[in-house]
Amino acid sequence: MNANFKTTIGAAFLFILLGSALFFAFDGKLHPNTSEKLGTASEVILQRDLSGHYRAEAFINGTKTNILVDTGATDVAISRQFAERLGISSITATRTQTANGETVAYMIRLDSVKLGGIEEKNVSAIIVNNLSTDMLLGMSFLNRMDVHLHQGIMTIRSANNLNDPI
Repeated sequence: MNANFKTTIGAAFLFILLGSALFFAFDGKLHPNTSEKLGTASEVILQRDLSGHYRAEAFINGTKTNILVDTGATDVAISRQFAERLGISSITATRTQTANGETVAYMIRLDSVKLGGIEEKNVSAIIVNNLSTDMLLGMSFLNRMDVHLHQGIMTIRSANNLNDPI
């Protein structure tokens, strides 16, 4: 092997190693609330992502998905595409106001919504046609919780454990 080939291989290895380290460092900042990080406790601590929102992985009727926590949303809202993946449909229409204006949504009940170790059953939700994410975690789930916001951290605790100290 000549010296140029060894130098090229060494530089390529160093570049791959540095790229991998950067990927893992930024992935933690972009996706701080994976289901693995949230664990199984009845208290969930969410970090704000780089966009300033609280996003996390959750399980809806046993299916893993990405959610956006939205304390301004009356209901849990799921996209039409995600509803189809779950095999859920509804013919019970209602008018609703979203950030994009007034629209028609379809009322449903979710068997389960699980965020970390917090699981709620029989959660009221709506299917929205033009939702930009799989799911908004709105107040029909959050009003069953104790929710605190402080310095970029959202703490969500199951109402079943409100007597435990924070």
